[in-house]
Amino acid sequence: QVELVESGGGLVQAGGSLRLSCAASGRTFSRYVMAWFRQAPGKEREFVASISRSGGTTYLTDSVKGRFTISRDNAKNTVYLQMNSLKPEDTAVYYCAASAGVAGNRGRFTEYDYWGRGTQVSVSS
Repeated sequence: QVELVESGGGLVQAGGSLRLSCAASGRTFSRYVMAWFRQAPGKEREFVASISRSGGTTYLTDSVKGRFTISRDNAKNTVYLQMNSLKPEDTAVYYCAASAGVAGNRGRFTEYDYWGRGTQVSVSS
C-alpha cells in the first residue's frame, strides 16, 4: 500500500499561482507513475497531468498546457503541480494518484491504484 497526502491548495485570485505537493509513503516511490486529477462541483473527475517514473516524460491535458507543470523529486517521495495563470474554471478538488504500471490510457482514473484525499483549489474572478 502507498499513502498519498496532498497539500498546497487554497484560495487565489485569477491570474495567481499555487504549487501543490503530494507526499508519498514507502521506499518505492520511483516505481510509480504519478498523476494529478481534479473534480469540480457537478463534474466528473478529469485528468490533469502525469509524470513518468524517472520524471523524464510528462503529459498535460489541453486546458492547462502552458500554465501548469508537473514534476517529481524521487529523493523526497514527492510530486508537484505548479499552477500559474489560474482561472476560475480551475476551481476543483485536486487529487494525487499513483500507478504501479499504466497498461492502457494514462488519463483514465482506473489506471491508478492509490489516491490521496484531495486538496481544494479555489480561484476567484
